Amino acid sequence: MNREFLKNLGLEDEAIDKIMSEHGKTVNKTKEQLDSVTTERDNLNGQIKERDNQLEDLKVKANGSEALQQQIQQLQDDNKKIKSDYEAKIQQQVFDHTLKDALGAAKVRNPKAAKALLNLESIKLDGDKLLGLEDQLKAIKESDPYLFEAEQQSNTKPNFTTGQHQTGGGNGEPTNLQEALSQHFSQQK
Repeated sequence: MNREFLKNLGLEDEAIDKIMSEHGKTVNKTKEQLDSVTTERDNLNGQIKERDNQLEDLKVKANGSEALQQQIQQLQDDNKKIKSDYEAKIQQQVFDHTLKDALGAAKVRNPKAAKALLNLESIKLDGDKLLGLEDQLKAIKESDPYLFEAEQQSNTKPNFTTGQHQTGGGNGEPTNLQEALSQHFSQQK
């Protein structure tokens, strides 16, 4: 989102500033979360590489000792399992954040309640898209519309009147705008 896009929509500068401020808060929060997860991932990957290097060094030094070789192999297998568990955890976090953002974009009032109604096993993360979510959200909108914010229709027209329903005036004073204009222009002649 950028200022030019908002200006092209015909918004005033003050409204654009407010929109950009709110959007900046959301972007910064998301960026902080991403930075935190990225830093944690990099640290853990560094630790895994360091352990793998230590195990390789031990393997070379222990060449000939079968018991030590078995222990090293066991440690390597444990490291692989820890790494795969960690990658699954990171993938789950990415899925959860993407789902939370998608529910927010769908204007869900209570994401926790909506998430409970979803069949999460049939939703798959493909890059930054959630496959299968849209169909489930449509079904939930039909069955439980109270979970979603009501969409405002911009086609509604305000109900203006000409003021003819007002009574009063008396004393020759106009009772509506049309009479006031007529009286004003007739006095100028």
